Amino acid sequence: MPLSRSLDIPPLGRIDTLAQELALLQDKGKRRIAFLGSRHVPVVAIHLVELMARSLAQEGHSLITSGSQGVNAAVIRAVLEVDSSLLTVLLPQSLDRQTPEIRDLLGQVLHLIEKADNDYLSLPMASSLCNQEIITRCDQLICFAFHDSETLLSSCHSAEDMGKIVSLLFFD
Repeated sequence: MPLSRSLDIPPLGRIDTLAQELALLQDKGKRRIAFLGSRHVPVVAIHLVELMARSLAQEGHSLITSGSQGVNAAVIRAVLEVDSSLLTVLLPQSLDRQTPEIRDLLGQVLHLIEKADNDYLSLPMASSLCNQEIITRCDQLICFAFHDSETLLSSCHSAEDMGKIVSLLFFD
């Protein structure tokens, strides 16, 4: 009787990733965790993002995100409830270029970094540059996206190429 395929040895790259993920789960040290995600998010998913961000902040991890509606705003709200010193928000452009709805929330952020030099760029280009900087500042990336979210998916691939642990969750 042939052995089950489930006993096959996984590819080496997958073993390395699994080892990294297991090490992170066992590591009691504090991490810098980036959250990236879509601006357009189902309401149920907003609550999930807030729960994850709040739990990670309660464990003492530092969180970094960008400053738009949707996933980013959910992370900001959640971390502000726990400890505002654990939150860094990196904007793709200046605060003036952000929507009025998010500006009030951003006004509560202690560690807010504006990229006014990117005001002349399109928002997708500025967001892509912003995501890259966020990724360089983190140990781990949690991303919420749709399957056609090109900028976010590209950011996840970039993070993997840098050896970061990436958790990619899809809305669709």
